[in-house]
Amino acid sequence: MIPAGRAHLHVAAVTHPGQRGKSNEDRFAVSAHRLSRSDPTPSLLAIVADGVGGHRAGEVAAEMAVETISRLVAESDAAQPVRILSQALARTSQLIFEQSHRDLAQVGMGTTAACAWIIGDRLYSATAGDSRLYLLRNGALQRLTTDHTWVQEALDHGVLSPEQARDHPNAHVIRRYLGSKHPLHADLRLRLRQGESDAQAEANQGMRLLPGDRLLLCSDGLTDLVEDAEILAALSADNGSEEALNGLVNLANARGGHDNITILALEMPPKPIQSRLRLSRRRVLSCLVGGAILLAVLLLAAGVSWILLRDGGLLGSTSTPQAQPTSLAPTTGTPIIPAEASATPLPPASPTPSVPASATLATATPPAATYTPWPTHTRGP
Repeated sequence: MIPAGRAHLHVAAVTHPGQRGKSNEDRFAVSAHRLSRSDPTPSLLAIVADGVGGHRAGEVAAEMAVETISRLVAESDAAQPVRILSQALARTSQLIFEQSHRDLAQVGMGTTAACAWIIGDRLYSATAGDSRLYLLRNGALQRLTTDHTWVQEALDHGVLSPEQARDHPNAHVIRRYLGSKHPLHADLRLRLRQGESDAQAEANQGMRLLPGDRLLLCSDGLTDLVEDAEILAALSADNGSEEALNGLVNLANARGGHDNITILALEMPPKPIQSRLRLSRRRVLSCLVGGAILLAVLLLAAGVSWILLRDGGLLGSTSTPQAQPTSLAPTTGTPIIPAEASATPLPPASPTPSVPASATLATATPPAATYTPWPTHTRGP
């Protein structure tokens, strides 16, 4: 893909270390591209990663995640977005695991990852861990992803109630993350409705985003302390996206701010995005240059035609031409024929008929153009 100068979605992002004095191990990245020189369809990849591990190893893992995933996606042809995302997360997980065994201070490091890839107006996603992806549409907030935690599995199996899960000691035990010794299988489910099967949720990949839709990616530093209804209220308020995100950060910090907080918001523009643009910039430029050349040729031809018509006497003065006398006698004393040569006398010139003064030269009037209308009920050429 080709780097683009600007994103085709509106982007706002905030990150905060929280209130516990710990270093910020969250990382996020946004990258904008065009698919190719011949296909200028816009592409935007957004990633939020929440690192885990002591001695600053968590931030190393999170940094590796956003950089490596962004690079692998940018180097792809975007032909199969779901496969590309899945392989990018799996490869990044392997690299983080290998790096953790090169340095004893980084043993056991890992990171979550929530990825949203928008190609034109189509959404593709892949996640691992408890960083989330939300969709705000028509005043409703839908969580598209599933947490990979012990508590979420307990909720899914009915072992815990939502009230019990909120303050459970295993709330932050992650079941799936980048950097594990086991091969990573990224979660490719996009849950648009309650009760969807896993197959139905995966079939939602490539869903069309509508004008005004908002996507929200965030780390658990927000969702542990702020309810979904409060997120909806903040995003629905009549203020700028960044102001709304700062309000959510302040709310989480007011309730303890025990973890890093990162929020990334993407908004579709009011006008729909065409998935495939018909003309590339090069073709548009070629059309403009070709049109300019054709116009120049037409103007040149018109100028040449005007000059020819003018010099040929078809344009200009309409006065009656004066008859010139037909005489072969020289106007000076220099003879045309040498004196010693015998000149053959010429026959006398016939008198030139005079034109009466009252006569006027008739000016030919071209016949008026007539237009023959198309017959009724007859198709034109």
